[in-house]
Amino acid sequence: MARGKDIDGSAGVPTFYGKELRYQRESAGLTLQQLVEGSFYGPSHLSEIERGERRMPAELAEHVDKVLKTDGFFERRCEDVRKARRTGHAEYFERALEAEKYAETIEEWSPTVIPGLLQTEPYTRAVVQAAHPLASDAEVDEKVNASTARACLFEGERKTPEYWAILHESLLRHPMLPPEATADQLDRISALSRSRRIVPQILPWNCGPHPLMPSTVMIMTFPDAPPLVYTEAQYSGDTIDDPALVKKYRKAYDRLRAVALPPEASLAMIEEAAEDYRNGKQPR
Repeated sequence: MARGKDIDGSAGVPTFYGKELRYQRESAGLTLQQLVEGSFYGPSHLSEIERGERRMPAELAEHVDKVLKTDGFFERRCEDVRKARRTGHAEYFERALEAEKYAETIEEWSPTVIPGLLQTEPYTRAVVQAAHPLASDAEVDEKVNASTARACLFEGERKTPEYWAILHESLLRHPMLPPEATADQLDRISALSRSRRIVPQILPWNCGPHPLMPSTVMIMTFPDAPPLVYTEAQYSGDTIDDPALVKKYRKAYDRLRAVALPPEASLAMIEEAAEDYRNGKQPR
């Protein structure tokens, strides 16, 4: 069996963990494909864990320990790796943060704020300061920089996930920034849509009762792992991988999409609102 490129285990906890995983796998004479057989994960997922680029899901760690007969080592050390990967984001968001980098599709519903992946720096700063009014400038800057770094998902020539966002119309009518900054924020959404990086839809304010009213939702699918759902409140969040719950969220999102305006009409509404703010008008 050919050996992969050497891993520098001294670079940090994730690479140390990954190097030990590769060592145990190769000592057992198994390929990546052979080790993941019987799990819901693909060999590319496991390869990225070995390189320290991706976290080990607890259920995959349990599977690996069983196949390699490592007495629960990898399952016990999952938490150590997760803690070592903190970067200025809330702890509860870390699993979703990593997952979005590898997602094949991302679908978001955000009724009260523009999704983080679409935010401009001023918008992110306003959200952070509203949530953490007593934070120091350095703490705010750390959170803002970490959040805006997520936007690289849509930059460059790299293959990006198919991204779909449903936004409530109130986000266009009740801005949290001055008019010019609000226009810039809406222009960003428009530019990403025009460049075919995202598909936005607007849920009309007068649509009445609709699915997913109480919560934000991000649904992610992957080519090498089961789908995930992430939901979030002001100071907490939850990453859901239970297949039955994921299926319920999936169906609810599809029903919500059916209630929203078509993408073309939604983009026109976004661009019209941006133009109104730039001209000092309140969008109708």
